[in-house]
Amino acid sequence: MKHKVATTVNGRRHEHEVEPRLLLVHYLRDNLGLTGTHIGCDTSQCGACTILVDGKAVKSCTMFAVQAEGRNLMTIEGMAKDGELHPIQQAFWDEHGLQCGYCTPGFIMAAALCRCTGYVNIVKAVQTAAKTMSATPAKKATVTAGGN
Repeated sequence: MKHKVATTVNGRRHEHEVEPRLLLVHYLRDNLGLTGTHIGCDTSQCGACTILVDGKAVKSCTMFAVQAEGRNLMTIEGMAKDGELHPIQQAFWDEHGLQCGYCTPGFIMAAALCRCTGYVNIVKAVQTAAKTMSATPAKKATVTAGGN
């Protein structure tokens, strides 16, 4: 029996009928076409599937899509605004903060760690982003549940 799920993802409201066992990572990738959220280890260890749920980092492979009902979700695709990369994304670009790139969304969304890199450029990217973000006045964001 399918269940209706209504979520707000990257500022857009979505509604779908899904199987109760569908993982959120598969909902994002297969139903919404947001393939920046990766499936990495199948054990919830790597963080390649990390997204923000109501502003908190969550490994989307550990949550069912039906649990996201009424929640605000942000994926790596939702970080850029008006064609401008988020300062963390820009710093990763500028400092070449990746190795193969597969785990990069997890790094950016929640500082997840990868097994195959030395982290030198990733550390540089985080330091660059911290400097950039500390120099920019913070804007207060308002998040409304249910996308209203």
